[in-house]
Amino acid sequence: MTTLVNRPNTALIVIDLQNGVVAHAYRRQEVLRAVNMLVEKARSANVPLVWVRHGDEELEPGSGPWQIVDELSPRHSEAIIEKSYRDAFEGTDLEHVLSTLAVGKLIVTGAQTDMCIRSTLHGALVRGYDAILVSDAHTTVDMTPWGAPPPDGVIAHTNLYWSNQRAPGRTGGVVESKDVDFALLAGP
Repeated sequence: MTTLVNRPNTALIVIDLQNGVVAHAYRRQEVLRAVNMLVEKARSANVPLVWVRHGDEELEPGSGPWQIVDELSPRHSEAIIEKSYRDAFEGTDLEHVLSTLAVGKLIVTGAQTDMCIRSTLHGALVRGYDAILVSDAHTTVDMTPWGAPPPDGVIAHTNLYWSNQRAPGRTGGVVESKDVDFALLAGP
């Protein structure tokens, strides 16, 4: 339903699945398997893939922790957005890339649930995109020492509140990876 004019296409967004981000992430292997399956489904349906990679003092560009995990393999033809803020739209060319691809709907996966996933979902919705979170394809690390709920609670809560997100002319929502059908979402 996006409010973006002439943007009928859907893109799969893979956020921050980098060595230093998911080394100790909750359900790491299950999430990477789900994302890999979605990547292959998107490629088969010719749905654009956009990879997002965070860089900062802990994830220094070019370093091992900054690299996308070995289990995933972006193709040279797929955009990689370099970011330094939690919202993948802030200070990046993500909007330009999506506009060029006529994308108005995002299917969102990656890490960390309570930081870059939430920020990018909200950033997308306020910018006019429909933004769907894949419930079993995002993860986080244990931040209970700093007062956060355990990872399973963070993920469950994010899935719960995003399932009912909406704004005038656009929607959020949650879907399981097995139920994502890019053939239906590919646009006209």
